[in-house]
Amino acid sequence: MPIHSSAVVDPRAELSEDVSVGPFSIIEAGVKIGPGTVVGPNVFIAKGTSIGRGCSICHGAVLGTDPQDLKYRGEQTTLEIGNHTVIREFASLNRGTSARQKTVVGSDCLIMTYAHIAHDCLIGNHVIIENAVNLSGHVTVEDFAIIGGLVPVHQFVKIGQHSFIGGGFRVVSKDVPPFIKAAGEPLRPVGLNFVGLRRRGFSSQTIGILKKAYRILFRSHLNTSQAISKDVEQTGEIRILLEFIQNSQRGIIK
Repeated sequence: MPIHSSAVVDPRAELSEDVSVGPFSIIEAGVKIGPGTVVGPNVFIAKGTSIGRGCSICHGAVLGTDPQDLKYRGEQTTLEIGNHTVIREFASLNRGTSARQKTVVGSDCLIMTYAHIAHDCLIGNHVIIENAVNLSGHVTVEDFAIIGGLVPVHQFVKIGQHSFIGGGFRVVSKDVPPFIKAAGEPLRPVGLNFVGLRRRGFSSQTIGILKKAYRILFRSHLNTSQAISKDVEQTGEIRILLEFIQNSQRGIIK
């Protein structure tokens, strides 16, 4: 697989032998890129960036540049991208700051066109971040979450696993619990993420238990965490949901 003659690859970058680099792309010193990864044209990959195997970095993407944080003082930080992740056109991903030292995007993710992932974000595996989503600093997105297009996410927000946020809505300013679907303005829960849960092999029994927990949490006037603990079978998924709520720093959407 070729490195185009117009590409600028610093000799101190570490590229596996079968990495492809397109025209006019720039790869700085210290960058690490794993086997089978394809870097398209006009891509900029800055120092401190590591990319796993089998990734696709599309035209105009900018990876590993300095954080957009006035507290950043040039400390050495990283951007880490897992395996088989796709970064589409003109997406931008910043390195971390001294707070976490790194920004992380997991494996098998899809980061769509014009999305922005700011400093110190932690993105899990199998996450989809759609077109023009903007993640502020220190955002956590857990495994299998999907964020619809044009959605801005406030700093320090946490988005739970297997959740779905509809596109085109105003800022996500509070935590989004696992397994739910969120939409509307202001953003609110509108049900379980039934489609996603079924696609990922959740049983009808598990979905039924989560549905009962959802009704207590969002459709009753009970002390929700205590009610779920008492009245719902304590499966692994329910324990994940309760732990998420109990550990929320910004509060959850209602």
